[in-house]
Amino acid sequence: MSETYKAIEVRKPGEFAEVRRPLRDPGHDQVRIRVEACGVCHSDAGTVEGSLPGVTYPRVPGHEVVGRIEAVGSGVRGWQVGQRVGVGFLAGSCGYCEFCRGGDLVNCRNQENTGVHHDGGYAEVLLAKASGLMSIPDDLSSIDAAPLLCAGLTTFGALRNAPARAGDLVAIFGIGGLGHLAVQYARHMGFEVAAIARGADKAELAKNLGAHHFIDSAVTDAGSALQKLGGAKVILITASGGKTIAETFNGLRPEGVSIVLGVGPEPIETSSADLIFGNRRLQGALTGDPATGDATLRFSVLSGASAMIETVPLEQAAAAYAKMMSGKARFRMVLTMT
Repeated sequence: MSETYKAIEVRKPGEFAEVRRPLRDPGHDQVRIRVEACGVCHSDAGTVEGSLPGVTYPRVPGHEVVGRIEAVGSGVRGWQVGQRVGVGFLAGSCGYCEFCRGGDLVNCRNQENTGVHHDGGYAEVLLAKASGLMSIPDDLSSIDAAPLLCAGLTTFGALRNAPARAGDLVAIFGIGGLGHLAVQYARHMGFEVAAIARGADKAELAKNLGAHHFIDSAVTDAGSALQKLGGAKVILITASGGKTIAETFNGLRPEGVSIVLGVGPEPIETSSADLIFGNRRLQGALTGDPATGDATLRFSVLSGASAMIETVPLEQAAAAYAKMMSGKARFRMVLTMT
């Protein structure tokens, strides 16, 4: 086995470089993974552009990582060499802070983020904390599984934890990297699904993904359109921007909730009347814990929900990132190591 491995690192904001890194043994609570695929996610911009706190350089981005364990730390239990695993944005909980002790592993006070606070999956090898691992089903290829570890987990978890029940109207705003998965999950969960996007050209795609209704927000007031359908129990906002949220908020039925997944600098504006009259809610959702990740992967296999993927060799990571950031990816870019 080679004593080095290939990685694509960011040397400073905006500057990619291909390097060889020395192979290291995993720490006490870590495993070493031979990476097979890594998704390129919009959140990688936090590392590549230097917009997230705590990033130091050089740093290898990437947090939709799938590969096989090739070495196990001395303190690791329950994971075996040769097992195929996934690593998402949350790098592993500590197990002892107040949130971990209360069962809230997502908000662990000592959690690091993969590809931000330590090196991620734009590389042939990754060291990962065992408490953050997810198990990849045999029925999923590594390429197909990779986007499900962030885009899939985030949308599935938000919908599964939402107050909607089978038969309720659920709206998905945005049919992109997250939204095209959210529409599929919502349909297979038994909801009446309304897809909202700008442009009539999205209508056929929305229906093919499983939407019962399509609302073109470029020509139609989306909130009014949802009310004509009876009002949405849940609106899942997969696009970023405060105006996006305001445009649809009054489309909620009483006791409805608008769940925001897209992060952006634009403030969110909505009237207190829309909140108070009808007891409507606005909340955010941040990815999910490893157990929810396991459920996302299993549900994807059972339902057939899958990401639309374009594969790119690891060496072309910078180009893949640029295509994703330009909005030209349809819909997820995945780096392959062979």
